[in-house]
Amino acid sequence: MCGIVAAYGVIDPEKCERMLARIHHRGPDDTGRVQLENAWLGHQRLSIMDVSGGKQPIADDTDSAYVVGNGEIYNHEDIRDVLSEVRFATDSDTESAFRLVLRDGSAALHEVRGMFALAMAHTDGRGAVARDPIGIKPLYWARLDDVTIFASELRAFDPEDQPFVEAFPPGHVWTPGVAGNDVAEGAIVRFADAVPVEVRPARNAPDKQWTEEDLGHIRDVLSDSIRRHMMSDVPVGVFLSGGLDSAIVAAVAAKVAEEKGERLPTFAVGTEGSADLLAARAVADFLGTDHHEIVPTADDLEEALDEAVTVIEHFDPALVRSAVPNLLLAREAVKHVKVVLTGEGADELFAGYEYIHDEEFSTPDALQAELVRSIESLHELNLQRCDRTTMNYGLEARVPFLDATVMRELLALPAEWKLKIHDRVEKQLLREAFDGMVPYDIIWRGKEQFGDGSGAKDVLSALVEKEKAKEGAQDAEPPVVEHGWDLRSDEEIAYYRTWHRSFAGVRPDRTLGAFATA
Repeated sequence: MCGIVAAYGVIDPEKCERMLARIHHRGPDDTGRVQLENAWLGHQRLSIMDVSGGKQPIADDTDSAYVVGNGEIYNHEDIRDVLSEVRFATDSDTESAFRLVLRDGSAALHEVRGMFALAMAHTDGRGAVARDPIGIKPLYWARLDDVTIFASELRAFDPEDQPFVEAFPPGHVWTPGVAGNDVAEGAIVRFADAVPVEVRPARNAPDKQWTEEDLGHIRDVLSDSIRRHMMSDVPVGVFLSGGLDSAIVAAVAAKVAEEKGERLPTFAVGTEGSADLLAARAVADFLGTDHHEIVPTADDLEEALDEAVTVIEHFDPALVRSAVPNLLLAREAVKHVKVVLTGEGADELFAGYEYIHDEEFSTPDALQAELVRSIESLHELNLQRCDRTTMNYGLEARVPFLDATVMRELLALPAEWKLKIHDRVEKQLLREAFDGMVPYDIIWRGKEQFGDGSGAKDVLSALVEKEKAKEGAQDAEPPVVEHGWDLRSDEEIAYYRTWHRSFAGVRPDRTLGAFATA
């Protein structure tokens, strides 16, 4: 996990250095850069794989091609086996993807499994910039007159460049032109869909209930993903909310840690006596983890709220509210580990949100389409909040539910199995698959929003009213957001004003998403 900056075309090294300095928090362990005639690559490193030897940029054998990367390539060992003739310079997972593209071209990115944003450059003007298919790792770009620039966060860009900044689309690769002044122009193509194409149609099974074999398959697929996501040369922990999804991740991860002779660190946040804190404690006791609790005061929550909007680079109320406990959790966790696993993506795969069970999505085809749509939009919502709150403190968050194999297998299940019919509760399928691996009360615990279960809701509501009053005193007229973005509530207006102070030139319609309600 790291932060990257890349530029192609007419290079301004001072601009690139400024951009890189603004994302130092993403990789406080080391800084690296390389400048070529028509390209500049910069890297802030958080050392997780090949701690001693994985410094970036990484060069090829002849120092004619370079790469910087943000994220993790989980099948990097498999790639190395395929590239048996290649002499690798490091044990870095980023180098595996780099060498594969050098040999087979950018189309080979379809074979790379993981979360990543990669930027490559050659001395002859060629290059490539790519983002993983779901957009787990952030990447933004601005196409200016004579240069195209990329960065891991919005805050990296100079104010005068903000109006041109867009979210780089997941599953795409950009290659620069190589003729004269066309270097910055380039071309962009898709190399993979967020959700594998073959699982988009719903599979109907109206008269068939799932079997123990089906449950075992779900358990095996998810357990394998969690194991692979624990790939690291540094300690790995789990964010434990006390809900179903993170409890499942913790249960499998605790077994993996035990096999290594280690004890899994887990982290929970909540006000004293809150439902999430008590539930997480029960899971930790059941699994025997090395458990850490963060019990914030009202002052702690107010401090986190003040910075949440700027940190997550978003003003959607649902994201801001959940970012507050996440920030406190990350700040504590980074004292103990450099990597955490989370339960992001489970609700999208198993129809965990209440709105999904409305009449609008009551047929298998409608439900399947909505699950796919919600996964495709994660990069500009939940995953943005997840990445920024952790990387603000140099902590890497991994999301095993969003592994490509997991999505392919679990979205291929009959969609009607995920409907709340025949006295089922939401995510009944997932609950039954892991019944017995975590406490019974947790497996069958109802879903709560993170801010609600952590006990932060009432405190945050009071703080929001305080923020609204303060902002209202400064400007009685509600702000106008150009380009068709409608502010949907007083709370969102208050957060937007905070966001606008840092990102005044950024167009929300090109960089952000929004939940259905504010």
